[in-house]
Amino acid sequence: MPERRARPLPAAKSIRKSVWRRGMTPSEPPSAEPPNPRPAPSPTTEAESRSIVQAALYRDGVRVSTPESLAETFRELRKQQDGMAWIGLARPTEAEILSLADEFDLHPLAVEDAMEAHQRPKLERYGETLFVVLRAARYLDAPEEVDFGELHVFVGPDFLITVRHGAAPDLSAVRRRMEESPELLKLGPEAVLYAILDAVVDGYAPVVSGVQNDIDEIETEVFRGDPEVSRRIYELSREMVEFQRATRPLVGMLHGLMAGFAKYGTDEELQRYLRDVADHVTHTSERVDGFRQALTDILTVNATLVTQQQNAEMRALAEAGFEQNEEIKKISSWAAILFAPTLVGTIYGMNFTHMPELHWVLGYPFAVLLMAAVCASLYVIFKRKDWL
Repeated sequence: MPERRARPLPAAKSIRKSVWRRGMTPSEPPSAEPPNPRPAPSPTTEAESRSIVQAALYRDGVRVSTPESLAETFRELRKQQDGMAWIGLARPTEAEILSLADEFDLHPLAVEDAMEAHQRPKLERYGETLFVVLRAARYLDAPEEVDFGELHVFVGPDFLITVRHGAAPDLSAVRRRMEESPELLKLGPEAVLYAILDAVVDGYAPVVSGVQNDIDEIETEVFRGDPEVSRRIYELSREMVEFQRATRPLVGMLHGLMAGFAKYGTDEELQRYLRDVADHVTHTSERVDGFRQALTDILTVNATLVTQQQNAEMRALAEAGFEQNEEIKKISSWAAILFAPTLVGTIYGMNFTHMPELHWVLGYPFAVLLMAAVCASLYVIFKRKDWL
């Protein structure tokens, strides 16, 4: 297989290209390899092996080699005729990505995106290379939350590179599935891409099931009046926003791939696989949209129930205050009524020698009648005011 020639870059990218060449791990030509095929690993090689999940070379759908470093992968791929390299990386270093970019002539913009996580799902074509960004998801049972991962995929004529940011997705099952189906794997990197898309979309199903259970529990908690349910609704709504951002762009991406079937001569079997993946992701996207609407409705119902509960509490407080006021009115009325005879009796009980009506024969009956008249008058007044 002839050695790849890098295409010329624009002037604005010349500085980045020189950085790539300085960041590459140089590899010796095959003729200059030392007699010992397994030299002592350098610190760079050890760090590289930690980020390389697995690298393998395939021919006619069968694995023919499992290199242990990127440099070894590059050398063996050059020797292979009609071979394909499948390189899986997890949180790679910048030097590793730059070496891949130089070897496989990856576009600088795609390389820059692959170095940084938090990209939106997208599909871009740079010449013969496809660059795909996917957002995987998994449901964590213990904290009852959704964990999102990010996967960048480079697809070329004879290579496929996956760059994983985060714990999800686990592509080892995809590799095993493809290796168990050589007739599918021999269709090339495009078949691997479709298998990865299928695995990512299938990984959404447990998330959808877990979220559905959470929503059912939240509905129960709402009508129980759980004070913490509002926070749970808000947190789940934010996760559904992220889930929607992961699934909705996939619908357009897959339809874009299907639109290019005739142009790029996609195999009929792969077309069927992709249509099935598109159906699944459309169903998932519709479910996520339904979840967001359901959470919005639940939040509205919860706010209504909280408002009703607050109104009931305020009404109960107002009724209690009204009852207290009525009791205070009664107590105040009787206190005023009892105060009148006390006042009269206190005045006539003073021990003064020269006091009007003190030696009057009718003084006592007059004082008693005065007390009774004042008490009766106050009773009538308070009764008319409904204080008694």
